[in-house]
Amino acid sequence: MARVRYGARTEAEIAAARSASSKLPDIWSTGVVAVWESDPDAVAAVLPPPLKPTDRPLVRANISKVDLPGYPLGAGSVAVAAEHDGVAGWYPLVMPMTHERALIGGREVFGEPKKLGDVEVERDGLVVRASLARHGIAFVEVRGAVSGALPLPEPARKTDFYFKFLPAVDGSGFDADPVLVHCVRNEKVRKLEGVTGDVVLRESMYDPVADLPVRRVVEITIGEKTTDQKGRVAERVSAQALLPYIHQRYDDPQQILDGPPEGSV
Repeated sequence: MARVRYGARTEAEIAAARSASSKLPDIWSTGVVAVWESDPDAVAAVLPPPLKPTDRPLVRANISKVDLPGYPLGAGSVAVAAEHDGVAGWYPLVMPMTHERALIGGREVFGEPKKLGDVEVERDGLVVRASLARHGIAFVEVRGAVSGALPLPEPARKTDFYFKFLPAVDGSGFDADPVLVHCVRNEKVRKLEGVTGDVVLRESMYDPVADLPVRRVVEITIGEKTTDQKGRVAERVSAQALLPYIHQRYDDPQQILDGPPEGSV
C-alpha cells in the first residue's frame, strides 16, 4: 500500500525534522524600522495586564523583506513599548506576513498576532518607501530619503511579549488559562543607514494603528539584520483580565464568540 501521508510519522522522521530546524543558517533581511512617540494614554490602553507602559510611549513599525531561496517573504509588525516583571520589551499588536508558512508557527507556538497581509520595502537610490497593508489598506507607510550610514550596533538581545491562548469551544472564554510569553531575540546587524522621513498612519477598521498617533518621529532606519528567537512562558494570566483584549487578534472577534452553526462541519 502506498504511504498514507496523513498517517503518523516515525520517531526518526520527527527527530530529523527537529534536527533540521535547529541547524538553520543565518537568514538576513532588509528592513525599515520606524519608532515614534505617541499618546501615552493610547499606548497604555492597548496593554493587557500584567504588561505595563514604559516611561516613554513609543510605537515601533518594523517592515522587512527576507530573500529566502525560492520563498521570498515579507514580514512586519507594529508594536508598543511595554514592561513586565522588570523586563523592558515590545508588545506587537499586529504582525502581517505574506505567506501562511511564516504565519502558522508563530501563532501556534509563541502566540504571535500574525495575519496574512502585504508587505512592501522599496528603495530607489536614496528614496525609501515601506508599507504594511491588509484588506487593500496600507495602514502604515514609512517614506523618506537615506541620510547616511550609521555605526553598526553590537549584537543585542530584545524581548517581545505575546499572549498564547485558545478560545473556548463553547464561546465562553478560553479553554485554559492564557500564558504570557517572553520571546527573546538575538539580533545582529551588518548594515544600517539613517532615513529622514515621516510615518503615515491610515484608518483601518481591521488594523486600527491610527489610534496610536505620531506625536514625534524618534528614528527611522533601513538595514540588514538577522535574528534567532527562543520563547518561554513567563506566567499564567487571568482569563478575565485578558478577555477584553481578545479582539486584538481577530478581524472579526464575533467568530470566536459564536459556536458553529448547527449542521456545519
